[in-house]
Amino acid sequence: MVDRLLIGISVCLMHPDSSRRSAPTKTLQFIEQSTAHWVMSGGAVPVLIPSPFGETARGDISCKDYAEKLDGLVLHGGADIWPGHYGEQAIKPEWNGDAKRDQYELELLRAFVAAGKPVFGICRGLQLINVAFGGTLYQDLLSQVTDAGVHQNRELYEHHFHDLTILPDSKMAKLLSHSPSTKINSIHHQGIHQLARGFTVEATSSADGVIEAIRTDGEHYIAAVQWHPELHHPSHGVLDDTPLLRDFLDAALTVRGSIQ
Repeated sequence: MVDRLLIGISVCLMHPDSSRRSAPTKTLQFIEQSTAHWVMSGGAVPVLIPSPFGETARGDISCKDYAEKLDGLVLHGGADIWPGHYGEQAIKPEWNGDAKRDQYELELLRAFVAAGKPVFGICRGLQLINVAFGGTLYQDLLSQVTDAGVHQNRELYEHHFHDLTILPDSKMAKLLSHSPSTKINSIHHQGIHQLARGFTVEATSSADGVIEAIRTDGEHYIAAVQWHPELHHPSHGVLDDTPLLRDFLDAALTVRGSIQ
């Protein structure tokens, strides 16, 4: 029997909202199907990690327990980061983010880092990693970045694309050297402003230089991308970023072998 890797995926939260008739009366915790299938495409078992916080919390299970049991962590896409985490106030109410989800994912990230387990961030995950290590964000690229390219099209959603510039001396350049395309999907209106210390930029948007991928300089494996690798297959004419998943899973396998 194959002893498959167990990869945790952080959840999105849907909070109760009395202003909407169709809103739940309790908090929902969920992941997108595509993210689970992306992890599964590498032969690993995806494990949804429920937040241990909230109005119905019971027991003493913590993020540390998940970090000890699982082989790696994928930080899921979703809501904006609360600007207070990087010392700002929301410019507009709709950019106030989800501070409760931030609290959960920041603790989850710290637990996996402390356990020496690899972490991969997708979209919001990249932004959260940057903030967790002292970086800041643009609350809205279109209004805060001069000559900003289009990074979000609500009508096209995941079918909106732009070109990627991969830094030639980066690990990403080596991993993706055989991809015939550098086109990626783009579904975000926020992005990295000041890069966190200890991280290196691996790729930027070709149109405006907005940071699209980062990796830690240290021994611990933390990598993240601003696009959604789980949403498109290379046959769709986009970047073949499958090697990024394999690299992340290889790191998880290496750590597993070192602690057994």
